[in-house]
Amino acid sequence: MRFPLVMSLAALTLAGCASTPNSPSYTLSSSKTASDYAHCVLPKWQKEASGTTLSETQGHYKIVASSKVAADDIMEIYKASPGSKIFVYHRVPLSSTFGRNTLETAARDCL
Repeated sequence: MRFPLVMSLAALTLAGCASTPNSPSYTLSSSKTASDYAHCVLPKWQKEASGTTLSETQGHYKIVASSKVAADDIMEIYKASPGSKIFVYHRVPLSSTFGRNTLETAARDCL
């Protein structure tokens, strides 16, 4: 009886860690290629969050700014015609309530 309850709670906990919001915090477009845009944003995000990483697949870049006190911020950059399409997910709902977020500023600076 106790084992199924523990397993259910563990599964729910892990599912919560893997979930992403359905809609981005904001969407941007750039005339730069996805590669050029990603390599422009990466050092700016690394300056703000030292644990920032870049992963790349064909036509898609993902930048993750890890945080020790909040959920990760994620940027996904896709090839578009022309340029690129950018989706940013801020995991802290109040992150931009008190003025422009520094990660958002960096994202807009590279457009």
